[in-house]
Amino acid sequence: MVGATLALTGLCSAPGVSAEPVDIELVLAVDVSLSMSPVELEIQRHGYAAALIHDSVLQAIADGVHGKIAVTYVEWAGVTSQQVVVPWTAIATRADAERVIAQLSAHPPNSARRTSISAGLEFGADLFAESSFEGVKRVIDVSGDGPNNQGAPVTVVRNRLVAQGITINGLPLMTNGGPALGYEVDNLDQYYTDCVIGGPGAFMIPVNDWSQFPEAVRRKLVLELAGPLSPRWTAEEAAFPPIVMAQASVESDCLAGEKAWRNRYWMYDESR
Repeated sequence: MVGATLALTGLCSAPGVSAEPVDIELVLAVDVSLSMSPVELEIQRHGYAAALIHDSVLQAIADGVHGKIAVTYVEWAGVTSQQVVVPWTAIATRADAERVIAQLSAHPPNSARRTSISAGLEFGADLFAESSFEGVKRVIDVSGDGPNNQGAPVTVVRNRLVAQGITINGLPLMTNGGPALGYEVDNLDQYYTDCVIGGPGAFMIPVNDWSQFPEAVRRKLVLELAGPLSPRWTAEEAAFPPIVMAQASVESDCLAGEKAWRNRYWMYDESR
């Protein structure tokens, strides 16, 4: 599935063709695991659509050195469940953003089993190789409502991607709106801080209620585009919920999701 999905982007640069410069290459990696209800899946889509066309985001794009970013929107769940919904697309104007939104709205989201943040990150990293753009920064945004419970340990993949110069930011969804499946973790925001985000200037914004989601996405995009030295960063940092930067010390058990899955489903075949 991964290879087929990557092929859909169709954006590998031909030999001798220069990549198009942009201020940031941004992978929007969105959780569609079964713990998310259909309503919540739509809230995520609508939240990203509203953020991409928001005046503050468009102004932050215009303020960049190149005045242009490249984005791709990916929905992920288990180790074999990643789908590119919007292939790499440049956004410089409102019309560009509207074209991305039209692709987001073309088909309803699909759910899939399990939660493999690590596989979602690996898939996102592969997409940079498929991009026909060259960003000053490469960032993967991960939003999700639970810990990694399948695939490689998330810290192993996180550290490998950070070593490649990729920044990983997060939106932990502590909304408790989907079904309780027994392998959630307390303090998902701390888990994301300790185990998921990483790289230069990495941060996460917790989402405690779905009503906060569109604003959290908007703030995240502005912060990523503006950077910590911009006055925009100071203004967004003062808002609520607070942003949390990556930290050196680790308080979370980064294998908590895998342990919870084994404890609850030890009697079942792991592949089921």
